[in-house]
Amino acid sequence: MHGMKPTPRPAFRAFGLWQIFRLTAIFFGISTLSSLPAEESLATKVDYEFDGKISRPVLENYLARSATVASLLHISSDDDLRMMKNTGVKFAGRVIWMWGNESRIDKLVTKGALFVKRLHEMDPDLILQGAIFEVVTTDVNKIAIPGAVLEEFGLSVTPRNFSYRKMLYGFRHRHNHWYENASVPDMSRLETRMWFFYVAKRWIDMGLEAIHLGQVEIMDDWDRDHRHWRDLMSRIRAYARKHARRHLVLIDAHVPSGGIVHDGKLMFDLHSFPSRPKSVKGQPHRAILEKGFSDAIYGRSKGGLTPSGWRCESLPYIVEIDNFGPSDHPGEYRASDKFHVWGWDEINWFMKQPEDYRNEWLRYAYKWVRDTDPNGYFQLPLRRFEHYSASRTPPRGMKQEETIKAIWADLDRSR
Repeated sequence: MHGMKPTPRPAFRAFGLWQIFRLTAIFFGISTLSSLPAEESLATKVDYEFDGKISRPVLENYLARSATVASLLHISSDDDLRMMKNTGVKFAGRVIWMWGNESRIDKLVTKGALFVKRLHEMDPDLILQGAIFEVVTTDVNKIAIPGAVLEEFGLSVTPRNFSYRKMLYGFRHRHNHWYENASVPDMSRLETRMWFFYVAKRWIDMGLEAIHLGQVEIMDDWDRDHRHWRDLMSRIRAYARKHARRHLVLIDAHVPSGGIVHDGKLMFDLHSFPSRPKSVKGQPHRAILEKGFSDAIYGRSKGGLTPSGWRCESLPYIVEIDNFGPSDHPGEYRASDKFHVWGWDEINWFMKQPEDYRNEWLRYAYKWVRDTDPNGYFQLPLRRFEHYSASRTPPRGMKQEETIKAIWADLDRSR
């Protein structure tokens, strides 16, 4: 000890303070980063903000992370909420809907509203989409028309229920189109517009910020100028400006024509369509996407002035793995098939594939759409009614959850 030269105390103190500062900075830096959501740890935070109007970049940020979560509010579970949080979905499609059995709407809203609240506590940016489809049944006769709906359309407030007969086309056109007492409604009928406004109002009041309107063109056979659709949507949008969470409701529909434009103005905020997989001959049960196949929308989405006030040559759109029922030859290849995939509808074909091919196909489809048409986005399947769930949790989950999460994580890293 006596032969060693001691270290001067001032130098020791300076070194110690520097080390303490450095270690403290590293500690708190790591702690701060680890506490941030994954997307906020990125160099650039993704913009999901809108109020009253939505810009194209923000709309596309939502569509890039869109997923079908059909029937979520009908049969919601804690596992669904966990899966949505884990994957980071931002646009959840078809979470509530009715296909007949309309008088259950009060029960659906009562149950669903609680789950909507939980979802928005989990992620305030999340857009939830309801649907109003191209069907009406005699069950609507059980539903009283609220006074506010009668007043909206300039009618006296006289207590009465909705009338199924008053919603139908004349001359029995499209009557019993789906099954007995289940018909395609005629949008030129005032009763139909009141019904659609009523349901849209219920969805908006729940906290939903998007509405899918199904096959709008078959509800418009006798109004090729779409005057009555435009009237209805102006009323829904006006209601949303006052009552929606962020004063906006995004409205879309399936548009085999590529979209509806009147005097240069687009009727919808975004377009949507089935993805239209094409069976690959000789490779059971493989399928590809192909521009120009069947009535696929790739490269055909029409442009114009959007409801939010910006112009585009082609409106952004989403394609989904749709459901519409099987053919008479499930599992068989037919060159004439333009809508079915190996004889199945899209979601049933997808469900019947091996797990590894389902995951491979989602990666392929998401990239193919983006590479083929910069206006298009593939809406990934998190849930398709009660038949399919992407959850990693057995026994119901079909294990696409982590693949979907990875696809969106790769998207974020590429920004």
